[in-house]
Amino acid sequence: MSSLTINKADQAFAAERPYLAYPAPAIIAALFCGYLSVGLPLPVIPLFVHNGLGFNNLAVGLTIGIQFLATVLTRGYAGRITDRQGGKKAALQGAAVSAFAGLLYLIATIPAFTPTMSLAVVIAGRLVAGFGESQFVTGCISWSIASVGAQRAGMSMSWTGIAMFAALAIGAPIGMFLYRSAGLSVVTIACIAAPLLSAAIAFGATSYASPAGQRLPFYRVVGYIWREGFGLMLSGVGLAAVSAFASLYFGSRGWSHAGIVMTCFGIGFIFMRLALGHLPDRIGGYRVALLSLGIEAVGQIMLWGAPHEAIALAGSFVTGLGCALVFPALGVEVLKRVPAANRGSAMGAFVAFLDIAYGIAGPAAGLVAGQFGYAAVYLLGAASCALGMAVVLSGRSRTA
Repeated sequence: MSSLTINKADQAFAAERPYLAYPAPAIIAALFCGYLSVGLPLPVIPLFVHNGLGFNNLAVGLTIGIQFLATVLTRGYAGRITDRQGGKKAALQGAAVSAFAGLLYLIATIPAFTPTMSLAVVIAGRLVAGFGESQFVTGCISWSIASVGAQRAGMSMSWTGIAMFAALAIGAPIGMFLYRSAGLSVVTIACIAAPLLSAAIAFGATSYASPAGQRLPFYRVVGYIWREGFGLMLSGVGLAAVSAFASLYFGSRGWSHAGIVMTCFGIGFIFMRLALGHLPDRIGGYRVALLSLGIEAVGQIMLWGAPHEAIALAGSFVTGLGCALVFPALGVEVLKRVPAANRGSAMGAFVAFLDIAYGIAGPAAGLVAGQFGYAAVYLLGAASCALGMAVVLSGRSRTA
C-alpha cells in the first residue's frame, strides 16, 4: 500500500477544501495547552505519593507508569474516533477527559482521606489521564496532518512534536514551582485549567476531517505499519537513557552539570525540527530516518565514552539532533502504508510504539546499569539505534 498517501481520495478532498501551507496555529496551540496537563504533575505526583502519603518507591513507580499503560491500551479507540469523527472531535473529547483527571488529582488532596484512599484516587486520575492523552494527542496529530495534507505530513508532525516537547519542558518546572510556592491543590487546579483552555482554543478552530473510505480493523492497521513503529520504538531508547540515567551517570563521574543534560538535548531536538523538519516530505522518510538514527547512535557513543563532561553534554545535544526527525520521517512512511480513511488509527498505532519504548526502556536500561555501570546504558542506546537502522532498511526494501 505504499502508493496510497497521495491518492484520488486526497486529490478530491483537496479540491473541496484547499490545504493550508502550515499546520493551523490553533491546533498547535491547543496541543501545547492540553499537553501541559501531562507536564505539570510529572515531578509533583512522585513527591506527593512518597513524601505526602508515605508510600515507597515501588508505589511511586506504579503510580507514574499506570498512565503509560492506559495510553497504550486506548490508542486503538482514539484512532477509531479520529477516523470516524475527525481529529477535532477526538481532541475535544480528550481534553475533557484530561480535565476530569485533574479533578481527581484535586479530590485526592482532601485532608479527610486516608493515605490509601488518596493513592487510589491518584491512580484513578492517572488512568483517566492516560485515556485523555491518548485521544488528545492522536486527534491533534491527525487533525494537524489533515489541515496540511499528506504531502506535508512530515512538517506537520515536526510542529506537533515541538508543541508536546515544549509543554513537557515548560510544564514540569511550572508544576514544581506551584507545588513549592502554593501547594499541591494549586497544581491540580492548573491540571484542570490547561486542558479546558485547550478545549476552548480547539472549539473555535476549523475542523479538518480525513477523506472518506473503508475503515480497517485496528489490528490490520498495526500489521501494515509495525516495521515503522518498531523502528520508532528502538529510537526511543536513547531518549529514555538520557532522561532517566543522566543525573546518576554524571554523579558517578563527579560531574556537576547534570541539570542541563536535557537542556542540551532539547536545544538539538528543537533546532533540528525547526531547521530541517521539511526534509521527510522532500527527500523521503526512510532516508531521513536512517540518517537520524545514525546521528543518534553517534550521540549515544559520545555519552558512553565521554572522557570529560563537555563531551557528554555534546553527546546529549547530538542525541537530540538525531532523535528529532525519526518520528516525522517514519510517520510519513506510515501514512503511505494505509488508506487515507485510516490515518487516525495509523497514527494512534504508531505513537503507541513510542509509548511502549518509554515503558520498557527504563527498566531494561536499569538492568544494564546494575550489571555494567551507567555508561553501558548509552551503549545500549547506540545498539538500539543500529538495530533500528536495520529495521528501517527492511521497511524501505519493501517499497524499492
